[in-house]
Amino acid sequence: MSFSPDLDLNLPKTQQYLKTQPIFNHVVITNKMRIIGFNLTRILVQKEEEQKSNLEVNQNINIKSVSEEKIPISTDKALKVTFNLTINYSNEYAKLEFEGQVLILTENNEFKEFIDNWKSKKIPEKFRIVLFNFIMNKCNIKALYLEDEMNLPFHVPMPRLSQENQRKKN
Repeated sequence: MSFSPDLDLNLPKTQQYLKTQPIFNHVVITNKMRIIGFNLTRILVQKEEEQKSNLEVNQNINIKSVSEEKIPISTDKALKVTFNLTINYSNEYAKLEFEGQVLILTENNEFKEFIDNWKSKKIPEKFRIVLFNFIMNKCNIKALYLEDEMNLPFHVPMPRLSQENQRKKN
């Protein structure tokens, strides 16, 4: 028997596995869908030297693939959703790109529905909003950090204080 310093023998086997596997670091439970993993595989940031005026920012999520994934912590089949999230600034001033995977556990009938819908390159409506919000939440936090490091305008508005707000409070 080999010993791993990260392994806590007092934890149940499932929790031991989760502790040693970096892809399984989140569990989000929705009605019938559990997001059990998130992993970024590629991050790209590009910026031109001169800032253009009247910048517009567009954000897009593209689901590249959906496949079956076997995981050792469950007898259920998991879905591996590979995605690409892109933040484009107008006039090709800048671009941020994130690629990664989301691992999802669903009930058996929903697993089949998800796979069947994907054959026509569609995500079932009841999963789409939750999945896209999860991807945006994870990537937007990293995007804000990278935009700050690259001196780019933020792609989402930040809260701001104003003199009027201070006067209303006093």
